[in-house]
Amino acid sequence: MTDEMFMLADKLKELKERKAELAEETKKNNAEIEETEYKLSQLMAESETQSFQRAGTLVYLCTKVYASAEKDKKDELYQALKDEGYGSLITETINVNSLSAFVKEQMSENDDVLPDWLEGKVNVFDKVTVGMRKSK
Repeated sequence: MTDEMFMLADKLKELKERKAELAEETKKNNAEIEETEYKLSQLMAESETQSFQRAGTLVYLCTKVYASAEKDKKDELYQALKDEGYGSLITETINVNSLSAFVKEQMSENDDVLPDWLEGKVNVFDKVTVGMRKSK
């Protein structure tokens, strides 16, 4: 083993630890943004202030509508959208991790070769990574 290998392993460990720290900081920051945004919007609404300028920034109230399908009514929603001519809103998706696991399973059952029926329909590639965990 070389010094360079050890240095790169140490660097990788530090980068992964920093990534975890940044993810936690981002989570906390997002929660603080949400709380501050809520308090500011409440104060602006109470004072009937639609917008104001502060330090070169326009701050304004806006309302966004978010919608999601009711869990147990998804099929009914999809059918209603199709019936009303809005079927183009519906898209089929497959989770990339699920697809990867499925393809790996299919290949293992086919002498590590992609089955003919999947050939040309999926991109398959190997990526070599370095795993890390605490040693005992």
